[in-house]
Amino acid sequence: MDLRFSQEDEAFRTEVRDWLESRLSGAFASLRGRGGPGDEHACYDERRVWERELAAGGYTCLGWPRAYGGQDASLMREVIFQEEYARARGPGRLNHIGETLAGPTIIAFGTEEQKQRFLPPIVATSELWCQGYSEPNAGSDLANVQTRAELVDGRWVINGQKVWTSLAQWSDWSFVVCRTHPTEPRHRGLSYLLVPMNQPGVEIRPIRQLGGTAEFNEVFFDNATTDEGNLVGELHGGWKVAMGTLAFERGASTLSQQLQFENELRELIAIARRNGSAEDPAIRQRLSNAWIGLRVMRLNGLRLLSDATGTGRVGAISKLYWATWHRELGKLAMDILGAQAEVADGHEDLTSLQRMFLFTRSDTIYAGSNEIQRNIIAERSLGLPRG
Repeated sequence: MDLRFSQEDEAFRTEVRDWLESRLSGAFASLRGRGGPGDEHACYDERRVWERELAAGGYTCLGWPRAYGGQDASLMREVIFQEEYARARGPGRLNHIGETLAGPTIIAFGTEEQKQRFLPPIVATSELWCQGYSEPNAGSDLANVQTRAELVDGRWVINGQKVWTSLAQWSDWSFVVCRTHPTEPRHRGLSYLLVPMNQPGVEIRPIRQLGGTAEFNEVFFDNATTDEGNLVGELHGGWKVAMGTLAFERGASTLSQQLQFENELRELIAIARRNGSAEDPAIRQRLSNAWIGLRVMRLNGLRLLSDATGTGRVGAISKLYWATWHRELGKLAMDILGAQAEVADGHEDLTSLQRMFLFTRSDTIYAGSNEIQRNIIAERSLGLPRG
């Protein structure tokens, strides 16, 4: 992968930087840095308006084909936008799952009718999405899902439970992996359905986290329905589609995540200098290690974007690395803050670093636990037998 940016790309960077600076210095200034991991509850209404502002500026779905509302932007320009968005401390994206997961999946596997129905509202941010994958007994083992869907009079009838469903409380639609064949084992009997969330057969129960927020939810389907035409891909062929969605998960946005980490590290270094903890040799060494880790992480991210093996091993290495790194940064933050890390009047008064520490407890679990990533690396890179 050629990591150099052309003059045209740098001109695009300047355009994006100027646009973000003008918008985030005006009516949206209070949103800088809000709504990220552990802070998803913050400023929902204002962030919904911000999503529409991004759409009006042409900064949603940049890499999508123009035929479906995108800009046909190159991977380099997607990276540039994500980098500048993170540097500007743009608010957490409410449209992330629709733009980076649902939309690309529909483009790759959906019918033309599905594309015309679902893609324009994602570009315009008028419909938000969530992901119906994990279940109480099928977290990292996606092929073990038990939520069932049966075709009755031209509509799919869905019964079951999903868990750890991010942003379900605000979502209009969910892409749901269901078991549609009663006897085929594991992944051979799964299908991929697009399901409306605003219907009587869907119940959403928030899961309160350590930081007091409820980004994650349990979702119960009790005879919920969706149109027969909302099957993506082939009947009982949902595993292939679901794996395609997971491949889209680790795209250009992974580099913006690393720049968010860099913002956190920069804040930590400033605090360590102010409160004197930077004079501690052990703290200085850990800060240095964190800085080095960020450089390694960026190279891993670029390697992931240029990986053509299709094995998933580069993605597994990248996920394992950044999740462990960020968890350790959370510990370092608490050590630098010292006694101040223990002080808060309540969940609403947690600082950004306190929220970060609590959320990093989950980094090594969600989106594939560290144990699962090590299995992938062992089997697909080292050729070891399946566990």
